[in-house]
Amino acid sequence: MSVRIFYDGVKKRISKPAGVKGLVKEVIRSENRIPVDIDIIITTDEELLKINREFLKHDYLTDVIAFNYSLKKVVVGEIYISYETVRENSSKYNVPVNEELVRVIIHGVLHLCDYDDSNEELREIMRKKEDVWIRKYFGDRWNSGTK
Repeated sequence: MSVRIFYDGVKKRISKPAGVKGLVKEVIRSENRIPVDIDIIITTDEELLKINREFLKHDYLTDVIAFNYSLKKVVVGEIYISYETVRENSSKYNVPVNEELVRVIIHGVLHLCDYDDSNEELREIMRKKEDVWIRKYFGDRWNSGTK
């Protein structure tokens, strides 16, 4: 089982990376799946836009893109995150940057567990799951913001 975190063109580093890696595994296991090989790449808006255009044929910025290579219950995938967009969203939603970054990681992990956010009802399901894990991870330090 391997969860790896890479940084591409950003200086920001995840605080407590071991804790975040453990959280990723815990989220996956809670979905009755097996975490095997997950890469989290923190990058720039520019790089994520290139990925969005090339692989998803979308011409807009986003905070996270997940590539799911899982087979049945075995979770394998890549989660690309734009640190710049995460930072902007943290300000927009009035939450600490680290909290928003962890939320986006959880969101990507949920995609690797086959969750979809293509409509409002599905987005709400994901949001509730994110909130549960954010609350669990940050405990009393959790700032629910204005989302």
